[in-house]
Amino acid sequence: MLTISFSRYPVTIFFCVTLFSSNISYAEQVVVYSSRIEKLIKPMFDAFTKNTGIQVKFVTDKAGVLIARLKAEGKNTHADMLITTDAGNLWLAAREGLLEPIESETLEANIPAYLRDPQKQWFGLSVRARTIVYNTHKVKPADLSTYEDLANLKWMGRLCLRTSKKVYNQSLVAMMIAEHGETRSEQVVRGWVANLATDPLSNDTKAMEFVAAGKCDVTIVNSYYYGRLIKKNPSLPLAIFWPNQAGSGVHVNISGAGITKNARNKHAAIMLLEFLSSKKAQNLFADVNMEYPANPKIKPDSAVIAWGSFKQNQMNVVAAGELQTEAVKLMDRAGYR
Repeated sequence: MLTISFSRYPVTIFFCVTLFSSNISYAEQVVVYSSRIEKLIKPMFDAFTKNTGIQVKFVTDKAGVLIARLKAEGKNTHADMLITTDAGNLWLAAREGLLEPIESETLEANIPAYLRDPQKQWFGLSVRARTIVYNTHKVKPADLSTYEDLANLKWMGRLCLRTSKKVYNQSLVAMMIAEHGETRSEQVVRGWVANLATDPLSNDTKAMEFVAAGKCDVTIVNSYYYGRLIKKNPSLPLAIFWPNQAGSGVHVNISGAGITKNARNKHAAIMLLEFLSSKKAQNLFADVNMEYPANPKIKPDSAVIAWGSFKQNQMNVVAAGELQTEAVKLMDRAGYR
């Protein structure tokens, strides 16, 4: 104010500058909670900071831990964005009231409707195809057709599966329920269990290793696990088969993100989310983990393209969350552990 005394003037100016600097520092930072590990997200954050000058700080942990943390922190949270894998986890965060609906023409233009929340609380950023991998010495592509066909008696003692405790298989069964209903889906899962060559395995990589070793002939995995394993050992007798191409298409899920309900830097967080859907970030986001870009205008990595094109199931992935409880109960009834 011009009415203050000259002797107090330096103090007032100092206070104003300090406050202004604090606001700028606060506005130039986005805090992200991510269940994707550092090496999978940091390249995108670094590119965003280079483009905008906005810093990104992040915390990594398992999805369940981060969702519980957001609930516990409530309005006191420092998180502006949640990034996690599987639509089931994003659906849960939205149901718990942890995410904020976002109006963004950029996101709606870049991300297809079936890969984002109908209520606009989260958006897919990469696509994860859960597909069939088989032993090339023991199975011909003509022997394969659909997920459902793996319940056929011809696969008895030939199937390996990852445990039902993992959300990837829960989401697969949830979306099967959405497509076929519980009765038909339970018949399929019971058939899978009857055809198992061994008890369910701890992860997709181990399931493929069993297939490669001839302990079983076929399994269901996320395609990027196949990419990692083949990159490490290209001589393994394994190949991808894209199922259900005459019907609904390959089951796909996402890694994605939403803006937290109590975001302190909502505008900057939306800028980051829009950036992650852009061409530059989509290449980084998908390629680093051998996934598929959620933005259909962006081509996958050349190694991923080599696996061949396929039709995706375009049922909205929100079903993976909405029917997850029913899927878990169904798998339990069917004896799928």
